[in-house]
Amino acid sequence: MSWLILVIAGLLEVVWAIGLKYTHGFSRLTPSVITLVAMFFSFALLAWAMKTLPVGTAYAVWTGIGAVGAAITGIVLFGESANPARIVSLLLIVAGIIGLKLSTP
Repeated sequence: MSWLILVIAGLLEVVWAIGLKYTHGFSRLTPSVITLVAMFFSFALLAWAMKTLPVGTAYAVWTGIGAVGAAITGIVLFGESANPARIVSLLLIVAGIIGLKLSTP
C-alpha cells in the first residue's frame, strides 16, 4: 500500500511542477489553487508513505517520478527537447526507480 501511495504522491508532484508554469508566478488564481492543493497532497502522501518505507528510497522515488513525469509532460505540452541524450537520461532515472523498488523489502 505504501508504494501505491508513493506513486500517487509522485504523480501529484508532476501536477504541481507543471502547475507552476501555468500560475505565471502565482498571479493566476485557478492554476495557483490547483498547484497549491497538489503540493499539499503530494507532500502529505509522501509523509504517509515514509511511515513504512525508508526515507532515502521514498524521497528518491518521489522525486524521480516527479522529474521524469515533468520532463515528459514538458516534451508533450510545451514542445521541449526530446533529443536522444535526454531520453536516455530519463530512462536511467526510471531504471533507478525500478532498482530502488526491487531492492526495498
